[in-house]
Amino acid sequence: MYEDIFSAFAGCSDPVVAPGEFVFSAVGLDHGHIYGMADGLLRAGATLKWVYDPDPQKVRAFCAKYPQARPAASEAQVLSDGETRLIAGACVPSERAALGIRAMRAGKDYFTDKAPLTTLDQLAAVREAVAQTGRKYMVNYSERLQSEAAVLADELVRRGAIGRVIQVLGLGPHRLQAAIRPDWFFAREKYGGILCDIGSHQAEQFLYYTGAQDADILQAKVANYAHPQFPELDDFGDCTLLADNGATGYFRVDWFTPDGLRTWGDGRTVLLGTQGYIEMRKYVDVARSAEENLLFLVDGAGEHEFHATGRTGLPFFGRLILDCLNRTENAMTQAHALKAAELCVRAQMQALDLSNRQ
Repeated sequence: MYEDIFSAFAGCSDPVVAPGEFVFSAVGLDHGHIYGMADGLLRAGATLKWVYDPDPQKVRAFCAKYPQARPAASEAQVLSDGETRLIAGACVPSERAALGIRAMRAGKDYFTDKAPLTTLDQLAAVREAVAQTGRKYMVNYSERLQSEAAVLADELVRRGAIGRVIQVLGLGPHRLQAAIRPDWFFAREKYGGILCDIGSHQAEQFLYYTGAQDADILQAKVANYAHPQFPELDDFGDCTLLADNGATGYFRVDWFTPDGLRTWGDGRTVLLGTQGYIEMRKYVDVARSAEENLLFLVDGAGEHEFHATGRTGLPFFGRLILDCLNRTENAMTQAHALKAAELCVRAQMQALDLSNRQ
């Protein structure tokens, strides 16, 4: 039944533009996700020109990996560059909206790491700038966009393999590694809280797989269960959502991945449909294999196991480039990108703090 499923991805890993046809530059290197963002754009054919960060050490590390990047003397030098079409950035989360607005007002599209913003005031300012400039404010929701299991799940859902998606369960555990984290990581005003930060992946996946345009936050909770030395850190959070089309969602995020796990987190997503269900084991198959991108499908015909690594590619990046060139919305709609951001900010604002109940 699914023998031809991977044929749907033929050519998805091919460059969509010729060298020099689509130029991007990197501004803001506070989070390592900037490397995955740059890798994705480069594989899709984009050309990297400038890099800027106030920290010369971060710039040197970036240039060591991407020697074609030219260190800029200032952010203004990058934003005024006539060849640069897209600014990719992973600065401190609370500073991402302001950078994006500056980029859009300079005539550039903007591609930011998640969380794309941390307050509703920032969200309103971003929406206003998007409307005024006509530029894009795109977000790297990497737990879907950079997972081949998630790409495969999308194709299966599109084919109707599990019917209508009526519930999404997302589990997003992460390893804390506190000793190597920067100071901003532990300042709530900077990182936005756990539901705003790593919860953004989960809110986005919920909207995407259910096909919802909006949702209500039914309940949300956060806690600092085990890290009193970092009083502003949420080490646990969860949330229940109700979509405008009746689908429901639940996600849990935390910083409790134990050292014994072979990777940074056992991220899983389960899609319940009216005719079956899908489970994605994105980063590890615990106690069995370190293989990533496993997908399990159960439908009326039986049980199916798929190994997606190296077989789907990451089509988002090529679609993003073409969207910027053609002013289309095939990679991600602007409304979707910002609605996911809004939901996780609202969840954080509404969350019941369990820290003082221990």
